[in-house]
Amino acid sequence: MDRTLPRRVLAGLLLVALPLALHSPVSYSQAAPVAATAAPTSGYQLPPKPLQALVDAPRPPQLSISPHRDLLALTQAPALPGIDVVAQPELKLAGLRINPRTYAESRFLFGSDLWLMDIASGKEIRLQGLPQSLSIATSSWSPDQRYLAFNQVDAKSGSNELWLVDVAAHSARRLTTLPLNTVAGRGYVWMPDSQQLLVQLRPEGQGAAPASSDIPAGPNVQETQAGGGVKAIRTYQDMLRNEDDARVFEHYLRSQSALVDLQGKVTRVGEPALILSVDASPDGRYLLRERVARPFSYLVPVTEFPRHIEVLDLSGKLVKEIANQPLIEGLPTGNDAVRTGVRDIEWRSDAPATLVWAEAQDGGDPARKADIRDAVLMQPAPFDQAPVTLAKLATRYAGTYWGNGNLALINEFWWKTRQVKEWRVAPDHPEQAPKLVREGSSEDRYKNPGKPVTVKDEHGESRLLIAADGESIFRLGEGASPEGNRPFVDKVNLRDGQAARLFHSQAPYYEAPQVVLDTEGQRLLTSRESPEEPTNFFVRDMSAKVSTPRALTHFPHPTPQFKGVKKEQIRYKRKDGVELTATLYLPPNYDPKKDGPRPMLMWAYPTEFKSAEAASQVTDSPYRFNRIGFWGPQAFLAMGYTVLDNFAVPIVGEGNKEPNDTYIPQLVASAEAAVDEVVRRGVADRNRIAVGGHSYGAFMTANLLAHTRLFKAGIARSGAYNRTLTPFGFQSEERNYWQAEDVYNTMSPFNYADHIKDALLMIHGEQDNNSGTFPIQSERLYAAIKGLGGTARLVLLPNEAHAYRARESIMEMLAESNQWLERYVKPAKPAGDAGK
Repeated sequence: MDRTLPRRVLAGLLLVALPLALHSPVSYSQAAPVAATAAPTSGYQLPPKPLQALVDAPRPPQLSISPHRDLLALTQAPALPGIDVVAQPELKLAGLRINPRTYAESRFLFGSDLWLMDIASGKEIRLQGLPQSLSIATSSWSPDQRYLAFNQVDAKSGSNELWLVDVAAHSARRLTTLPLNTVAGRGYVWMPDSQQLLVQLRPEGQGAAPASSDIPAGPNVQETQAGGGVKAIRTYQDMLRNEDDARVFEHYLRSQSALVDLQGKVTRVGEPALILSVDASPDGRYLLRERVARPFSYLVPVTEFPRHIEVLDLSGKLVKEIANQPLIEGLPTGNDAVRTGVRDIEWRSDAPATLVWAEAQDGGDPARKADIRDAVLMQPAPFDQAPVTLAKLATRYAGTYWGNGNLALINEFWWKTRQVKEWRVAPDHPEQAPKLVREGSSEDRYKNPGKPVTVKDEHGESRLLIAADGESIFRLGEGASPEGNRPFVDKVNLRDGQAARLFHSQAPYYEAPQVVLDTEGQRLLTSRESPEEPTNFFVRDMSAKVSTPRALTHFPHPTPQFKGVKKEQIRYKRKDGVELTATLYLPPNYDPKKDGPRPMLMWAYPTEFKSAEAASQVTDSPYRFNRIGFWGPQAFLAMGYTVLDNFAVPIVGEGNKEPNDTYIPQLVASAEAAVDEVVRRGVADRNRIAVGGHSYGAFMTANLLAHTRLFKAGIARSGAYNRTLTPFGFQSEERNYWQAEDVYNTMSPFNYADHIKDALLMIHGEQDNNSGTFPIQSERLYAAIKGLGGTARLVLLPNEAHAYRARESIMEMLAESNQWLERYVKPAKPAGDAGK
């Protein structure tokens, strides 16, 4: 092969010349010819027992607060499902993953227990009548709090049922035997009066799904025409491939809207349709429905298919068609590009029946000059008058917090500059000019004022919590600072902008307000933790002379064997002056001064910034619980490694510069700074360090092995390595391949596979559903390294998506990673090793 060829041409030739299929799903490549391919493994492996214990550690329940904020619903998270569950039939159609047995979105974790808790007393309330084999997909409180609905799914029997908990009676019952369709959402929502639920059912008499023909009726044809302009089409997974797919997709998406009362009486609403969503107006008189129609596409998911947005009455009769949107196969270039026409439509939550939406005024094209980018429009029932303009925005509409007719907060955002603005408007008086509440950078965590607090009103709608003075709202924030995150609650007067801090987390705890329990911000539901104490929930009364939090939950330490782990938030500088942060973990009973440096595993995920100042800000908190789970690098503390987690890898593009134009030098500089710091601290042996990451972190890992010799090994999970296979953007890159050819090629570790001299382990789900991270990305990089005489191992996990779900897969992931580290990073086990 001519080595004088341009690297991008060489990469293309390699892609064609290398094998199209691997000999086995699990195989090695070694530099030594005599050991070119090791025997493939068979069956799932188990890692050492300390790692197994992490996988099987108990999980705390999930909490949901009631509309009146005086009850909690707790749903127990079960153990990981087995591969037999994950391997159940699954359809991949138009960007959706569907369980054909249950007519539901594919999911594999369901709640295995459900109970209530009284916040005032902390008393647990057990429920009678729950299904014997509880399998909760979702749950939802009624607006009046008298009931809790939940979706019970049994993949084995194919049932998908709606159940109801009577809160006062402490009992549960099945509401209807008619099966739900939850392919495109929850499948049920409470009506505002709490007397009915709006549900999506499988159509009666629908029959079996269309059978695919084994004999093609003809070719699958797509065509484009000149003159359409440049459009960015992301690299999507799970697209329709032919007309057989299209018919099957229609079968499973089609649902029948219906109203079901508390006695189980069913009243059908209109005819079955390809429904994406249905939502009732706050007064319960109208339904906002979005449904898709043909022609479908083989390039984009269902969210871009032709769509009808319409208002129906409760009988299903069409009241008003708001929009008939065409198929969108690509948008103008740029992350600020949007579709034209009606966008982000919703009911105004503080009005009986008023629709609100945004419409681009610049053709949806960020490259087009325009003083006004978006208009926010309102249209009240009976929808026979022209829409009214509520606000004109210089950038993109980013949602509204509704309060009342005199107070709402509209947000706008521009990705290119990271600029955010928040405006106060009076929805009942659109003639009044908006008032600017705040503006700044979305990257500036130190100045982030927090999110406005909302509560559910009597109709179940989310609205701003407004203090008795009518001018003050409350904000919950992370409280980022040079000392780390210190969550807070502020009471903010919108008239003069003055903020009063009601609560601020204090060392040695990390205490994060979750819910404001009263109208003046004096009672809070918080989550509290410390490095040695797991997260639990507390009630804090700020009006008391001594504000001592009262514990509501008492979840035990899930991994007590790790109580001796030491955690430290460390700071150091990159050679260009950017300050960096990382979290350093040391194994139990390890003393660097006495025991000397250890082998280390470093883990990260690069992030783009527009300013070095923002990139230098501290993330996380030194007071968070030492949560040692199986997914991140902390698991290998059990095997005696030191761990540097989330070491900062900021990719900065100041002003008009694009971050990725200098991706490689900034990536390398960040890694060099991290390695130098842990070596300086005496906690890592410079010659025994591994690096790893998942998704974009895997991409980072391969690049670090291609461009440095800092690491003895890499662990790359579910990554993408050839950016020419994602030609219309990736991560935060706005430009397409033809606009930034050198950037795409320089950032692709596949193009530098001949430079990868250290051992790279790649793990990938065979059914990866993430945009751009097709399994072929790992297969091709493995083939390149193998063909070039490098050292690599590829592990493809059957039936797994971008994140791995089966217990067997997680065990395999840990076993493979541990073996890789043992072979290339940890030549000898130190005395007193925690994983001994």
